[in-house]
Amino acid sequence: MATYLGTHGSRIQNYTTDPDNPNTGEVWYNDTANTLKFQYVNTNAAGSWSTGGSLNTARKETSGVGTQTAALVIGGAPLTGKTESYDGASFTEVADLNTARNQNGSAGTQTSALTFGGEPTASNGAFTESWNGSSWTEVADLNTARRTVGSAGTDNTNALVFGGFSTTSVANTESWNGSSWTEVSDLNSARSSLAGSGKLNTAALAFGGTPPISALTESYNGTSWTEVADLNTGRAGISGFGTSTSALGVAGYVTSPTKLANAELWNGSSWAEQNDLSTARYQAAGAGANNSLGLVAGGEGQPGSEIASTEEWNGAGTIEVGAWSTGGSLNTARSNLMGAGTQTAALKFGGRSPDTGATEKYNGTSWTEVNDMNTARSQGGGSGTQTSALVYAGEPPSNVRDLTESWNGTNWTAVADLNTARNLATGSAGADNTSALAFGGGAAPKAYCEQWNGSSWTEVNDLNTGRYNMAGSGIVTAALGYGGTSGPPVQALTESWNGTNWTETGDLNTARSILGGAGTENTSALAFGGEGPPARMAFTELFNGTNWTEQNDLNTARDGLTGSGTSTAGLAFGGNDGSDSAATEEWNVPSFTTKTISTD
Repeated sequence: MATYLGTHGSRIQNYTTDPDNPNTGEVWYNDTANTLKFQYVNTNAAGSWSTGGSLNTARKETSGVGTQTAALVIGGAPLTGKTESYDGASFTEVADLNTARNQNGSAGTQTSALTFGGEPTASNGAFTESWNGSSWTEVADLNTARRTVGSAGTDNTNALVFGGFSTTSVANTESWNGSSWTEVSDLNSARSSLAGSGKLNTAALAFGGTPPISALTESYNGTSWTEVADLNTGRAGISGFGTSTSALGVAGYVTSPTKLANAELWNGSSWAEQNDLSTARYQAAGAGANNSLGLVAGGEGQPGSEIASTEEWNGAGTIEVGAWSTGGSLNTARSNLMGAGTQTAALKFGGRSPDTGATEKYNGTSWTEVNDMNTARSQGGGSGTQTSALVYAGEPPSNVRDLTESWNGTNWTAVADLNTARNLATGSAGADNTSALAFGGGAAPKAYCEQWNGSSWTEVNDLNTGRYNMAGSGIVTAALGYGGTSGPPVQALTESWNGTNWTETGDLNTARSILGGAGTENTSALAFGGEGPPARMAFTELFNGTNWTEQNDLNTARDGLTGSGTSTAGLAFGGNDGSDSAATEEWNVPSFTTKTISTD
């Protein structure tokens, strides 16, 4: 039996207080509290989808094998033999099938796979091809030619095909032994456009299908099929991945042409609804080892076109999550301030009440007052680093500003003005005092966007939706603007900037304005705090390039705050929690929980 000493290389230590930086899994005894304690990493309580690398060729009616970080997508429509290999970040085209096909079944891994059936021409196919990691070879045909099948299997020597459409929907099941197909026990219910999961030809799961639209699930034990608990939402064109006891069923349709984004998790006895895909689709490729980690790629989207996008599934407990902790307080409490920098090297400037030009810098522990701005202001935009920052727009009472000042680490210097004066929390992004983006703002809601090159501002393409009191993050070629308002109500809108244009992307889960933000790109950001009916908020959300996911809340609800840093190491400071606040909170991923073990 394993012991703590054998696992950790030391015995349980005694401390008078908890250790400052315990190792994950370390157990210690607190002499003062007379308690045994240990620390563990906080992880996500629910599964979620994130954006993966897109296919090189958009397609539907395709199939997939492998895992989230080592997958193949095979065939598809418009009719193709293209095969693409995924490494967890991007797809690469590899050798084509010998016979192009769509609606085919597949099983195996990225280096050892089998694809079979499908529709190579206007009729169903029985062709089977074996993949050895570099090329496809034709092998023995299926006994029953068919398409839109369910499938499972280990590799190119072990596979199972079931159901599908021949001249009608069928229940036939065939098992592959590496050289030939053998007919085995049929499904209880004939169907096509179903999904399958399983890593053996003796242990598989069949779910969904048509006709009629079905929620039926059947489990195969190597001898026969047994009906088990139904899907919550019956559907056809469903994708699946995993094993016979740990699977995910996702997407599909109930009434064509409307596609579904629904995902359901199989735990070996029942299905449970999960967070939806960002993009509804059907007849997509699925790949994954179990119900914790997988992906869906391609498929037919709305309004019926082939898509190339990939979404990666990370189940509960698979992602380390962050938490807020208390940092050093500002020297002067204030709200509607601006900021720049990182979690351990931040700069705070301006704010109210009253409007001020005061500037403070943060070293990861405490704030120090440095030289003031030349013009006091609040509700402007700020970006850059602790030693190279820019402030622009904002207001003293009853006025809007086009003034810009540049920070060199010691002093602020007035530089060229914005083309359009604005206030009310202008959205902002930028790497330093030579590169910045200002977007949105007030007093009337503005969609204007301007880019700074170190000497002047140039008007570039507008936001799709003008608004003020929004948050922004990123750099001039990859920025994000989120939240805000154009007059009641507050908004959840998010727009992504690619250096040329703004594109609407996934909304915040909670609409709000006067919020804080952090992040250095348009694929990863943190939104926190803000105001929205009925009150100030502590909500925190994380953006993954497609969707926002709720995270652990700020310790103090507030609006009119600002932030710096990244989505994994961020800083929130200032704001209003009923009065102007000096509070600073640090965001860290991973975060840890210390647990007390009962010694009674």
